[in-house]
Amino acid sequence: MGFMDFFRDFFLGFWDYETPKIMVVKNRTLGVIYRTVQFLVITYFIWYVFISQKAYQDIETRPESSVYTEMRGVGVLGDSIRDTTEYVRPSEGGDVISTILSREVTHNQRQGKCAEHYNVPNANCTTDADCIKGEMDFDGHGQRTGHCVPYYNYTFKTCEIKTWCPIEDFAAVREPPLVEAVNFTVFIKNAIHFPKFKVLRVNIKPRKPKKLLKCYYHPKDNPYCPVFRLGYIAEQAREKFSELCRTGGVIGVFINWKCDFDVDPSACIPSYSFRRLDLKKNLPNSGYHYRFAKYYLKDGEEYRTLIKAYGIRLDIIVHGQAGKFSLIPTIINTVTAMTSVGICSIICDWIMLTFIDKNEVYSERKFDDASKESNPPTVTEITLTSFGSIHSDLSDGVPL
Repeated sequence: MGFMDFFRDFFLGFWDYETPKIMVVKNRTLGVIYRTVQFLVITYFIWYVFISQKAYQDIETRPESSVYTEMRGVGVLGDSIRDTTEYVRPSEGGDVISTILSREVTHNQRQGKCAEHYNVPNANCTTDADCIKGEMDFDGHGQRTGHCVPYYNYTFKTCEIKTWCPIEDFAAVREPPLVEAVNFTVFIKNAIHFPKFKVLRVNIKPRKPKKLLKCYYHPKDNPYCPVFRLGYIAEQAREKFSELCRTGGVIGVFINWKCDFDVDPSACIPSYSFRRLDLKKNLPNSGYHYRFAKYYLKDGEEYRTLIKAYGIRLDIIVHGQAGKFSLIPTIINTVTAMTSVGICSIICDWIMLTFIDKNEVYSERKFDDASKESNPPTVTEITLTSFGSIHSDLSDGVPL
């Protein structure tokens, strides 16, 4: 029987309608809290949401982008002149370009048999039995012949291998760094397209290409001159150029497009930032280097010069975001702001019911059942002088 009564009351109560009741509570502390919270909510939406974040705009964050890079410069190494054709890989390219700052060179290598380096595992030997013929060690330099031979001009022995001789670890010569590379320049041309707004922007002025031959980038004086000195890039990335010459490094060049198409698109100019991307600690894989070889014939036999290059690799990374006024996000965020103002009443009601309403008089006046009242009050004015002390003036449901 009790269960049926509960089910009936729940079913009938489900169709009840609830409406807010207007009640004036005269309490200065509660009023200050209410207005303060209301001010903070309104300020947040006006200043941060609408002004700072431009929530009234339709946003595009995935533009289409292309990058073209070219490096220029000439340096002197010993008695020879080195230009970018010699020191840049590739000479002109896309979003990755690198320049050689220092080299380890192994001259006059040719296919033959020579001793393995002593640091290779199991390469040291005393007899031929210590060397297995045909064995390949992937940490080594070639295939073992099965012989134990003297290590070049030294007294100890290592296993003989078939490879390019002499091996790099023994014969490589470190050249002095190309210090003039600090003045090498990198030209970075970037085009970006925002398909949602049908806007195409380029980081240069197409009508003035000759100025690019004699200018350097400056955020205020030359924002349309994307020509950067390597020394400037290292400085902006907070790196020492001399250290980069020794170990090499990878530096990210970040091109940031933040455009507001509510104004003229010509005001959309990118900003540039630079940051070291690779590990800088003294680890075996720190820095940046790679190998390549130059082949030539001598007396009918093929030779090569092996070069281990240390340098700066530039990774150009493009970020883009554009916005333009749209009615839909404006309406959505306006309604959200208006709804959020209602949290002020919720907070103040919670304070009233929890900390001020000691005698539960406020609760009784706030929640009424209209079906049980013949003459429900329209507006109630309550004056709270202290906790638990409530003064009310009523006359036929209308405050005096």
